[in-house]
Amino acid sequence: MGFYENRILPCLVHLSMRQETFSAYRRRVVASAQGRVLEIGIGSGLNLPFYADAASPILGLDPSAKLLTMARADHPRTATRSIVLIEGSAETIPLEDKSIDTVVTTWTLCTIPDVIAALQEMRRVLKPSGDLLFVEHGRSPDERVRRWQDRLTPVWKRLGGGCHLNRPIRELLEQSGFRIERIETGYMKGPKPMTFMYEGSARPM
Repeated sequence: MGFYENRILPCLVHLSMRQETFSAYRRRVVASAQGRVLEIGIGSGLNLPFYADAASPILGLDPSAKLLTMARADHPRTATRSIVLIEGSAETIPLEDKSIDTVVTTWTLCTIPDVIAALQEMRRVLKPSGDLLFVEHGRSPDERVRRWQDRLTPVWKRLGGGCHLNRPIRELLEQSGFRIERIETGYMKGPKPMTFMYEGSARPM
């Protein structure tokens, strides 16, 4: 990866994801995690303050060494054994089968190159009774907004580290072997092509 991807993009991701608008989603989704937790795309650790005591240990996976360094610097708890940060890809999760109680993804599925492979890996490491907790932005049900999402995504991907505006989150989960337990959708504050949200939980089928 080049200078932009290694140095500039992680800082932009950190700054953009610190918006207060995201806090309510984090409180609802992240606080529900329990047991041995795997967070996919933990980034700079912005979710860490929202985990309850029932979530232990927390394993945080991210492909960006820079973002993981920021997480360690900003959240001293990562120095303890309760939080383990792992540099790696969601398409090849370095964990054993059926070893995780909760997988957490927040605004992550949009950037993974092979999102189906990543979701299948999440299903592999989840226990049969485990939960995938998610909040993601993605494809809008409104045709006019979808057209804009399709037009903007090729450029947006280049600027946003591979971020797709138009991924159909529910369909991707179901295609990857998950059963939706709960899902809520709607627009967050902001430009509609970027702000159609999917929030909920799913279990392996």
